[in-house]
Amino acid sequence: MNEQRILEMATDVISLESNAVASLAEQLKPSLAKAAQTMLDCKGHVIVSGSGTSHAVALRFAHLLSCSGTPALFLHPGDSQHGAAGAVRAEDVLVALSKGGETAEVNFLASAAKERGATVIGVTEKPESTLGRLSDIVLEVKAPDNVDPYGMIATGSSLFNSAFCDALCVVMLNLRGYSLEKFGRTHPGGAVGRKLKGIAQEKS
Repeated sequence: MNEQRILEMATDVISLESNAVASLAEQLKPSLAKAAQTMLDCKGHVIVSGSGTSHAVALRFAHLLSCSGTPALFLHPGDSQHGAAGAVRAEDVLVALSKGGETAEVNFLASAAKERGATVIGVTEKPESTLGRLSDIVLEVKAPDNVDPYGMIATGSSLFNSAFCDALCVVMLNLRGYSLEKFGRTHPGGAVGRKLKGIAQEKS
């Protein structure tokens, strides 16, 4: 395979994934607004969980929520079967991600959260799945079938789900009126912290 073909292949991937993410806007439903309001009203923590590639998406989502003014934590669903589910309280909201909605560890955690009185928000492409039935709110998110190699290696679909989480994250940021100054107080370190200090000095 020559250099030109490799570059064409990479370009095709970027085009395919960007078109998939753009199509996500057509899937947004009132359930997103309901989930955002539920997270806004949460008196505890928003706990985010997922396995496999959804683990990576969930970990990123929890971090960005915390950066945006919503106290959030990632809880590994596998660890939830070994005592970690005890961290979930009635005042918490669990956001559980599972493409097919049948991941045993995720559903165990969702079930435990329900038993403890927490609100469960399920992010899945199959509302009729076990996770869908366990959830108080279902966020149906379905990436185009052709966006992943072999329909199984979650390259494009993980980006698709991350974009959905980004949309919810920015909605939460705006609902909370989370300002740049507030963000600066939680992120004083690194290049971001230096940039924020520079902005503050320019304003003063």
